[in-house]
Amino acid sequence: MSKVPNHPYFITPSPSNPAYPLFVFLPGMDETGKELMSIQTAGLEIAFDVRCLVIPSDEFTSWTHLSEQVIALTQAELEKTPRSSVYLCAESFGTCIALKAMLSYPQLFHRIILINSASSFHRVPWLNWGSYLFPWVPEFLYKNSSFMALPALTSLNRLSPKAHHALFQSVQDAPKQAVMQRLTLMREFDIDEMKLSQFTQPVLLIASEADLILPSVAEAKRLARILPNARIVTIPHKGHACLVEEGFDLFKILQDESFLENS
Repeated sequence: MSKVPNHPYFITPSPSNPAYPLFVFLPGMDETGKELMSIQTAGLEIAFDVRCLVIPSDEFTSWTHLSEQVIALTQAELEKTPRSSVYLCAESFGTCIALKAMLSYPQLFHRIILINSASSFHRVPWLNWGSYLFPWVPEFLYKNSSFMALPALTSLNRLSPKAHHALFQSVQDAPKQAVMQRLTLMREFDIDEMKLSQFTQPVLLIASEADLILPSVAEAKRLARILPNARIVTIPHKGHACLVEEGFDLFKILQDESFLENS
């Protein structure tokens, strides 16, 4: 049985095709299951060679280290097979890693997709204060909180049985210590807006209008004012975990927005 790495690593959710552009996906805070990331990236394999970042639950680290890991993993993929372009796609917690990686090594990524960015976390009072109180939540209450968390993440009637199971399992399996550390990271997230304003690659900001966790539309508008080559797509009737909801088609959005290579 192969040993699971104790550091961030990439998985390939669909058959690899090195002839396609590399598509690096950075998931949300507690999404480490291959089943869930396969659902989130489904359909992209027809035009991309997809890699998904897994952050082990015992990886307690910094934004700098996580962004450096993404850069190193991406470079390793390019050393194995050079590509015409690299897409960096991230949702929620992953967008904070993406923003740090963009500033650290801007020339590595050719197009950026940020979905329901968690870069607004520290400006939401109830989330900010809740992250301070979280360590005092009893373990038994935390273990049963998965049932309460799902309706906030998404409309359950818009999930297939497979997606419902994968999302529930992901939330349930996240150790409290890992969640606590990642909440702290989001509370302390900061970015140099002046440097970010110098990032000229195309950026697509996707925001769910029915996001009950974060002010995703307002944050997309804020980031669009900073990033010189950004555009916004708002998604009606979709929640924070829009990537697993039925009717959400990321590949079609990229097509419609002419965000595909050579489009």
